[in-house]
Amino acid sequence: MGQIAFSLLGLMTLILGTGVWIGLGLIGTGGALLALFRPAIPFGKLLAQQAWNTLVSPELLALPLFIFMAEVLFRTKISEALFSGLAPWLRRVPGRLGHITVMGCTLFASVCGSSAATTATVGRITAKELLARGYNRDLVTGSLAGAGTLGFLIPPSTIMIIYGVMAEESILRLFMAGILPGLLMALAYMGYIGFRAILDPTMVGEAPPSTRFVDKLKALKDLAPLLVLILGVIGSMYGGIASPTEAAAVGVAAAIVIGFFQRTLTLDGLMQSARQAADSCAMIGLIMIGAVLLSTAIGYLGLPGYIAGMIQGWGLSPLMLIVVLLVFYILLGTVMEGFGCIVMTLPITLPLVTAAGYSKVWFGIFIVIVVEMAQISPPVGFNLTVIQRLTGDSMARITRATLPFFFIMVAFVILIAVFPEIVTVVPNMMAR
Repeated sequence: MGQIAFSLLGLMTLILGTGVWIGLGLIGTGGALLALFRPAIPFGKLLAQQAWNTLVSPELLALPLFIFMAEVLFRTKISEALFSGLAPWLRRVPGRLGHITVMGCTLFASVCGSSAATTATVGRITAKELLARGYNRDLVTGSLAGAGTLGFLIPPSTIMIIYGVMAEESILRLFMAGILPGLLMALAYMGYIGFRAILDPTMVGEAPPSTRFVDKLKALKDLAPLLVLILGVIGSMYGGIASPTEAAAVGVAAAIVIGFFQRTLTLDGLMQSARQAADSCAMIGLIMIGAVLLSTAIGYLGLPGYIAGMIQGWGLSPLMLIVVLLVFYILLGTVMEGFGCIVMTLPITLPLVTAAGYSKVWFGIFIVIVVEMAQISPPVGFNLTVIQRLTGDSMARITRATLPFFFIMVAFVILIAVFPEIVTVVPNMMAR
């Protein structure tokens, strides 16, 4: 069995190291393993079966719709509306407009589902405005990198859909489980920003002009399109009116209406959104096929049970197991994109975690947070690349600015491992 494990690592390193697409690399690794150790299994038939079974899953239909909605929203004035609607309320809060990035990402994540799209959409306005007003550059870029990852944690989330399909867990329960952790993490980010501002008032720039309370209420009208969209997508799911797929369809229609109403979405822009969404979905679909094929191959070879037994033989407590997995995923996230981390490791790590007493819903939130870490871990971290394009700063400076928010994520993982009820309380309440 050790020979199979070393062969898996060697083949994966060799194939993925050539720069081939992750999906094709996973298919090639699975096929090579079967050819070496189970040549009697018909690879072509197995590939066709797994591809069909994976891509026709009804739960997966929500994924392209949410991706399409994010692409449409990127071409609207949502980011401008977030800034103008929230700014008047933050004059007297420690950290002032430094919080607007976190609050904007939290709201936008409620209808987006993509970390990179959240970072790009919110950051293209907030980063420029805050830097022009004299806010500390590292605080601005660091908070944007950290808060942008909430696009994966706060539902709807594309990563949760992928995990739910692969782990055979309810996507709606996963969405519910992400609400409280997402809000608590946003509050932790805001707490850090406020604390830094109290220690060093020069970290924050000029405050927004003083406004009457009635003017603050009027400013909220700028948030109305986004709030209506949130109500339509999230409210319809949690109210039992629509499934995640139906809610995604409602969101797409509402996003298109908002774009045309704001006169920022043209027919050409709509077609570009559709093409970009199709590209993203094709990439994700190929990776999922490769991941399921590799998972099936190593299942035939008995590797997951062997590794699980070896780790259980170490006698780790449940908390220590989570710490080991956290370190493992942090290291893996420095060399691989977060989505690839999930699909390659889930067949092995999920049985370990459930055997330790954690639910599949809990592990879904854990895996989402570690994927968020991968989004801001150099050299692959995609959010860092997005911010570099927005600000022009060096990757080294952006990485240093992001470190405090990275450590907040690490602390939060330990917190939910000690108190798993933080994750499970909302879905359990909704199930009653």
